[in-house]
Amino acid sequence: MVTASPILGVCLHWLGGLAAGSFYVPFRGVKRWSWETYWLVGGLFSWLLMPWLLALTMTNDLFGVLAQTSTRTLFLTWMFGLLWGVGATTFGLTMRYLGMSLGMGVVLGFCAAFGTLIPPLVLGQLPAVAATTPGRVVLAGVGVCLAGIAVTALAGLNKERELPTEAKQATIKEFNFTRGMIAAVASGVLSAAFAYGLAAAEPIAVLSAAAGTPALWVGLPKLVVVLVGGFTSNALWCVVLHFQRRTGREYLAATDRAGARVPLGPNYLFCAAAGITWYLQFFFYTMGETQMGRFRFSSWTLHMASIIIFSTLWGVALHEWRGTSRRTHGLVAGGIAVLVVATLIVGYGNYLAVQSAPP
Repeated sequence: MVTASPILGVCLHWLGGLAAGSFYVPFRGVKRWSWETYWLVGGLFSWLLMPWLLALTMTNDLFGVLAQTSTRTLFLTWMFGLLWGVGATTFGLTMRYLGMSLGMGVVLGFCAAFGTLIPPLVLGQLPAVAATTPGRVVLAGVGVCLAGIAVTALAGLNKERELPTEAKQATIKEFNFTRGMIAAVASGVLSAAFAYGLAAAEPIAVLSAAAGTPALWVGLPKLVVVLVGGFTSNALWCVVLHFQRRTGREYLAATDRAGARVPLGPNYLFCAAAGITWYLQFFFYTMGETQMGRFRFSSWTLHMASIIIFSTLWGVALHEWRGTSRRTHGLVAGGIAVLVVATLIVGYGNYLAVQSAPP
């Protein structure tokens, strides 16, 4: 039996959060492509190429494992991935209209709450979790995480109030608070379906372990199925937008409609970098999840907190907070500090659970 290591798990979730909080940065280098074009090119790497490549090379008998998986498990996993994909498309809109700092805070607040608590609630595990000291520590960490997310969201709201439209559009060209908030709320609720998909796919991980896959990698086959669902909804939406906006030519066109040269090579490279970086968040997530012991549901909280920490730092680096008040800067710093503390509390609760488990 492999002993869990929550400390290692927290570190892996931090790496996943760093990847998730950073993936949108390469997209900023894409020139003269519509959103649907660069989103789908990046998605080919993140939702299809990377999941299959790493699952085929790092796990045993991938096709045999999937063939043994029940149709119900495959369908539920795919369906939750499909719902997450709808949230992912609205997440892209959130980044367009609100930027990384405010957008991430709102989206991930909803996503953390729904994605962390709904799976154990549906499975009837929450009472048992709350009945133990380690479980109460973990739940306290979840609460602290939600408080930290609220602080960072408040900082983003202050930023929206303090900066004139011209200043916000200097760093976020399509800034639109109303559209962005609608997209952010929809994205946060729907994106939590990824956590449900991973929970539904647990039989796949069990079969992969039985096939001889090392414990650290048994989550990779789960990602293959979840992300096929995500690709389905994302690709359909991008194709619809191509028809509506007549942008399907952009994949090969050397010039845009205005006659300006399109840097096709760099655009594909930036999209590939974004897509690979995006996938790495769940590569590290599934690894970290295997190390969290019996309170694995807390992995979603760690992931959300880590994403906000690093995406907020990127927002600072990209000058999205320039021109805001000292109070807002204090809220940003305070929110990051609270989220770091939250990840440590959750990790400590899982550590206590591992230490108190019978040998």
